[in-house]
Amino acid sequence: MRPGLRLALILVAAFMVVLDFSIVNVALPSIERELGVTTSVAQWVVTGYAIAFGGLLILGGRAADLLGRRRMFIAGLVVFSLASLAGGLARDPVLLIASRVIQGAGAAVVAPAALSLITTSFPDGPRRARAIGLYGSISAVGFVSGQVLGGVLIEWTSWRSVFLVNVPVGLATALLAPRVVGKSAQAEPVRGGARAARRLDVRGAALITSAVALAVFGVSQGDVLGWTSLPVTGTLAAAAAVAACFAAAEARHPEPLVRPRLLLRPGLRNGAMLAFLLGLWNGGEMLVLSLYLQQALHFSPLATGLVIAPQGVAGFATGLIGPKLAGKVGVRRMLVITGAAAAAGFIALTRLPAVGYSPLLTLVILVGFGTAGTAFGSLVIASRGMDDGDQGLVGGVINTSRQIGAAVGAALLPAVAQSVRGGVAGVTGDRLAMLAAAAAAMAATAVAWHAARGAAAPVRSAA
Repeated sequence: MRPGLRLALILVAAFMVVLDFSIVNVALPSIERELGVTTSVAQWVVTGYAIAFGGLLILGGRAADLLGRRRMFIAGLVVFSLASLAGGLARDPVLLIASRVIQGAGAAVVAPAALSLITTSFPDGPRRARAIGLYGSISAVGFVSGQVLGGVLIEWTSWRSVFLVNVPVGLATALLAPRVVGKSAQAEPVRGGARAARRLDVRGAALITSAVALAVFGVSQGDVLGWTSLPVTGTLAAAAAVAACFAAAEARHPEPLVRPRLLLRPGLRNGAMLAFLLGLWNGGEMLVLSLYLQQALHFSPLATGLVIAPQGVAGFATGLIGPKLAGKVGVRRMLVITGAAAAAGFIALTRLPAVGYSPLLTLVILVGFGTAGTAFGSLVIASRGMDDGDQGLVGGVINTSRQIGAAVGAALLPAVAQSVRGGVAGVTGDRLAMLAAAAAAMAATAVAWHAARGAAAPVRSAA
């Protein structure tokens, strides 16, 4: 089967998973009205998905390595699609939240399996770089598209359509995958023979899933319950304790879920840090920017959507040109450039006067370039030099890092804005939140600057 068709199918699945993050946010007010629930209850439609997705990513990635990437890719799509159907038909908030948790579990299998299918289907070099660039660009477009598509669907149909739209796409992708993806993408047994390779570290999986889920929950509730409240501090302390137990257990396990030596690889370590920082600024800036445009610059919701949308378009274009840029200047220098571009965009947004669309479009495009370029570069340096048998785990680690960062950003940046907005006239809080996003982008630039030299090698240009 042609590699281009295989890549297209994988990207469709990746787009659907990313789209579901932001498309549901638009539907929350409608869900509150129809199901008669409070805002705090409706927020669990988002939080439940985030906890399941973030908590199960590493397990999903390792399962793809051990049990077969194509098999887990298809299984995740089926679970995701059926859970979407259940969510779209739910008449009870408990059933809706439960379906979102299951949906997040399915997505946690699809995302790392999709990335590992790409990294194992294309040899290290220009072709893999182009494929990863497209993967990163689809992620950028999917997040922004969710806000636009969600608004259109709710305007013309109902909130249920934001769930039901996944069903035909997900099931069709799952049905086509056996023929399009091909048997060559199946995982090969890892060290020690087939039986040893297929022994999944159940205890390690339970510990890391619990640690990440607790961390995501604690961070997501920080702005709701207060960062110093007992439930938040207790949950974060429990997450740290469980993570320590996981590290100790993995050091003694003969076939650990995550081999400690892998985490010492500079490429994976730096890629995970970049993914975390990227998630932090990207997870919060959309929320803050939307409020900034509507409250400070008095844009309508439609105008706000039209201003934010070019960020996704810029991200898609960056995914296409990212491999060429990396081929000319090297991945590390490209990451320095993109991190600095995102920081410059955020800093400029703190001083933007209400003078119309053109300045805003320029800065939003700059942020989109920096975001997508950092996403591409982090994936390249994390996957480079890793064995094929570990690529699913790499995808799980990178996606987990980005998800935790997004949870921190979505809670922290709006909290920064709100803490000042309540007591000071004007947009001081929004500007301070943008400065926080700029600080995350500058930190990513510093990580890239000090990255291992092996990650800085240029990606050879394709003929």
